[in-house]
Amino acid sequence: MDECLISPATDVENNLTAKIQPFPSFGRQSSVDTKPKTGYLPPEMKIVLQRVRRASVTVFESNQSGGRIAGEIGPGLVLLVGLKAGDIMESAARLAKKILELRIFEDKAGKMNRSVVEAKGQLLVISQFTLHGSTRKGRRPSFTGTMPPDEAEKMYSRFVQMLSDTGIKVATGVFGAKMEVEIINDGPVTFILEDDISQA
Repeated sequence: MDECLISPATDVENNLTAKIQPFPSFGRQSSVDTKPKTGYLPPEMKIVLQRVRRASVTVFESNQSGGRIAGEIGPGLVLLVGLKAGDIMESAARLAKKILELRIFEDKAGKMNRSVVEAKGQLLVISQFTLHGSTRKGRRPSFTGTMPPDEAEKMYSRFVQMLSDTGIKVATGVFGAKMEVEIINDGPVTFILEDDISQA
């Protein structure tokens, strides 16, 4: 596997402010009431982040008998991205910046003190609409709260672009496809990142 070729950590960090800026929303930003209400669940972009030694995603096309590897990385982070109806691009920008700055890689003393940029890591970003599936009632998950596929694909693609624009290597699967994701979790280290626009 080729080594990740990225800019020096300081260059990438300096690019964060310039490249990751708020963007127009998809869908219903203007109609979202950000004041908490009883029983109201605000839009909330959610990402499951795992620190990995390596990871890959195999995509299965309907017209093929076998799968093909669409993306693979060495040491770095796997991001499982779930988008909820009403999510806005500002959430994606905030989470992209957070991911690149989180100090969750070990330094020479064995402490979590380095970001993925400083560790010269790579990213594998996978769309994961089931993160917003509801299991509160019955035995079958409900996905009525997830973002419509056409809007979600645009937002997911823009999120990936925000990350790759900083110079870090980003691999992906194929939006909406059947995929198998192989993850060798390092630690294990797993975090759940959320951006609730009512708290922004």
